[in-house]
Amino acid sequence: MVISFHSLKTLVIVAFALAFCVQVTLGSITCENLKKDSCAFAISSTGKRCVLEKHLRRSGEQVYTCRTSEIEADNKLKDRIETDQCIESCGVDRNTLGISSDSLMECHFTQKLCSPECYKHCPNIVDLYFNLAAGEGVYLPRLCEEQGGNARRGMAEIRSSGIVAPAPKWASSPQIS
Repeated sequence: MVISFHSLKTLVIVAFALAFCVQVTLGSITCENLKKDSCAFAISSTGKRCVLEKHLRRSGEQVYTCRTSEIEADNKLKDRIETDQCIESCGVDRNTLGISSDSLMECHFTQKLCSPECYKHCPNIVDLYFNLAAGEGVYLPRLCEEQGGNARRGMAEIRSSGIVAPAPKWASSPQIS
């Protein structure tokens, strides 16, 4: 097989382009280096979630900063900036300040979160809200199940703490010494 100079040149250019893309893709994400429009719903290379914060300067100017929270994401989700498609599908906003479970009480948000487009294809956002819901004593899969039937009843059950996250199951009984 004979490779022409033009083919070799093209191959080298493609190799350099791929190497550059891999380096950019594998680069580590530090929350403090992210801009306002990519901070919310991002996960750093250490596996901590990034949060957008708003500060007011003495001049009255609003300044947005991205910082690393203490909230850990699933290990498989490190080094991730959420896609625009997932932001849209799940009904979240890149301008979200902080992290809160309050939006789970909004019927329209929960419907989007539980939609197949979000729930099946956006593990970062689902993981975040699964953990936020569990912190409130709510089991997200059950809440989503309720959305399919009677969404209003599902919300009422959350408000009255009717949907409770299951307790962890132990592989074996703990040994008492």
